[in-house]
Amino acid sequence: MPDQGSRGHGGSHFVVFPDHEAAPAVARRTCAPGSRTLRHASGRPWLAGRWSDGEITVATAGDVRLAVIGWCPVGAAALQRAASTLRDPARLDELALGLPGSFHLVASLGGRCRVQGTASGLRLVFHRRIDGVVVASDRADVLAGDAPVDEQSLAVRLLFPTPHPLLDKTMWRGVECVPPGSALVLDGAGARLRRWWRAPEPVRGLAESAPVVREALAAAVDVRTRAGGTVACDLSGGLDSTSITFLAARSDARVVASTWPSLDPLDEDVAWARRAAGHLPAVEHVVWPRDRIPLVYENLLGIDDPMDEPTIGVMDRQRLLEDLKGLAEKGCRVRLTGIGGDHVAWCSEAHFHSLLRRRPLFAIRQLRAFRALFHWPLGPMVRTLADSRSYRAWLTGQADRLRADRGPTVVGALGWGTPPRLFDWVTPEAHALARDALLAADAEPLGPTRGEHADLEPILSCARIIRQWEQMSARAGLPVQSPFLDDRVIEACFSVRPEDRVTPWRYKPVLTEAMRGIVPDDCLARTNKAQAALEASAGLRRHRGDLVELWESSRLADLGLVDRRRLTELALRPDTPELRSAILYSTIGCEVWLRGQDTNRGATHATAR
Repeated sequence: MPDQGSRGHGGSHFVVFPDHEAAPAVARRTCAPGSRTLRHASGRPWLAGRWSDGEITVATAGDVRLAVIGWCPVGAAALQRAASTLRDPARLDELALGLPGSFHLVASLGGRCRVQGTASGLRLVFHRRIDGVVVASDRADVLAGDAPVDEQSLAVRLLFPTPHPLLDKTMWRGVECVPPGSALVLDGAGARLRRWWRAPEPVRGLAESAPVVREALAAAVDVRTRAGGTVACDLSGGLDSTSITFLAARSDARVVASTWPSLDPLDEDVAWARRAAGHLPAVEHVVWPRDRIPLVYENLLGIDDPMDEPTIGVMDRQRLLEDLKGLAEKGCRVRLTGIGGDHVAWCSEAHFHSLLRRRPLFAIRQLRAFRALFHWPLGPMVRTLADSRSYRAWLTGQADRLRADRGPTVVGALGWGTPPRLFDWVTPEAHALARDALLAADAEPLGPTRGEHADLEPILSCARIIRQWEQMSARAGLPVQSPFLDDRVIEACFSVRPEDRVTPWRYKPVLTEAMRGIVPDDCLARTNKAQAALEASAGLRRHRGDLVELWESSRLADLGLVDRRRLTELALRPDTPELRSAILYSTIGCEVWLRGQDTNRGATHATAR
């Protein structure tokens, strides 16, 4: 069998084995030579893979094994105390909910294993039955081996966007994903799921929430800065990245803040970033030269990162790597971003579907203001608010409208979410596969109300993109981290009443109040953000040759999922109004991922039987 490690995962990865008599043989087939291995009390393999000493904390007490893998401040002594008192795997819920950061938690108790990632979906868990034994990993491709690619999963990822719960379907037959917020329990040769996380009740007012959010976000930043050294911050000038930068500047770490200028002369990012940096004399502020700006669509043909799922994150990969290159030259050991702030510091207007029924006069006043602010048409707005279909009924209803116009934005803003769509270059065969997947989906909402579902789904979608960026950045040598996507930060923000999180009168009021006294008032005054539309349109024009090559040799077309001629035609006409939105992104993400399988699957992983 070829060496698993030759796939070049770059960052860490691990596999978890139950304490089963067949586990040693499965481990030999699954893990590359040179993999690190931790063992059950029986001596059989428990945790194997590749990681650095700084990425893992392990404790052993009798037949108990605990491992925290990732960014978490828990020390060996504290984890040892937890291991010495652990008698029931269910008690791990308490431990997981009490630790800040972003990490996997893996345990062995008397041979029973439990492995979990994050509620945000930033750290996932996958499992597969190999030689009759269920094993788990933090990467789906580590378990995939010779499993065939699931063409229906590819068709589903051509949807824009891909709705819940279809993102939980992996790209290979036989490899399953553990839903975020659930743990996988391995016992003998079998496995089961245990739910360990639910969003908190949104009951706190703004005044009492601000210190809670401040403490959670400060702790999340501290997880990344506490080791000192030089830390990078992405300082776009927006409220989210500015908050992260000011919190990082309070640490003992040296901070370098970087800003990309925009091609848009009306963009205000650099001006706002310089305003923030003016309050931080100890922070080195770097504004990259405009002529260094990598455009969207750059180097799509050169992507060789091993990815275990398609991602639209490939569109901005080159910009990410260019930033990391400059920051690494300045000695930075980690780069913090403000990504996720939009998702946790604000919330969905869909909460007004419930508020209209609980507090009708208040909701009507707010909705009138939102309508004026966003230019929502009255008819679709009223119809969406009156629609009381379940999530399952809504998703099933979309199955026969995948080619339809998306309609006004108010439908997605006040409904269950943005309706998924397929575009005219997607073949009837792929359309049928995606439609069948929607109809067959176990479509339970992510929360008890439309608003709570609509709050969590964008976080799960965003985390899937950032998860791939984290792996790309680790491979490049400078890991990226997004503190807003830590579970403790999400919980703090989600505990705020929706009427205090989303309002037409203020921009991100929860984050503004939480950062008051840390971020200067003049930096908290920004109420907009850049869109990078010019970088996307310029990238289409500059890189249309690459896109033509991408489609002329399209693997998706070879599978009969897209129309090669139609996509090539669009690439040759980059200024067509049809491409003014990001509708190509999901298709490019799937194509780049599928092409990567030709090179990255040269090394075989586990083979299921």
